[in-house]
Amino acid sequence: MEWLSQRCQAPSAAQGCPRPGRGTLLLVVILSLLMYPVLKSLALQLHSAVTGSYISGTQSIAFINCLNEQIAKDIARAIMEKKLAACVNILPKSSALYFWKGELEESTEILLLVKTRTSKIGELSNYVRSIHPFETPEIISLPIDQGNPFYLKWIEESVPRD
Repeated sequence: MEWLSQRCQAPSAAQGCPRPGRGTLLLVVILSLLMYPVLKSLALQLHSAVTGSYISGTQSIAFINCLNEQIAKDIARAIMEKKLAACVNILPKSSALYFWKGELEESTEILLLVKTRTSKIGELSNYVRSIHPFETPEIISLPIDQGNPFYLKWIEESVPRD
């Protein structure tokens, strides 16, 4: 780290300081590229705070399939009690066809639509897997790109930050 604190000590004023090497320039470019997502996120959050606009992808909808209505209600209530969502819709039975362990299966399922912060999706997924009766429950999510700004703000206010 000494090279960071070294100063150009030219024997004569005419000689000047040496230019940074290619390695230094490469390092600066790589660090800039790695920091871009963080800087962009901070800039969007600052813009959102100042203008009151919505940042695309801040909230998500998670889809969770359940075996029956009682299981769906129990999981929905547990999600709400842990404050992992602002709202959970329980949609009526749907038919599903899928391969499971090499066999074509057909079943009826209840679909949960869970509205939450995108930052809570990992915690939501882990929690649902711990209480869901399926060996491999369907838990997928999509970020919300646009919507009613007042509703999106309500989701944000209803689900505590990490």
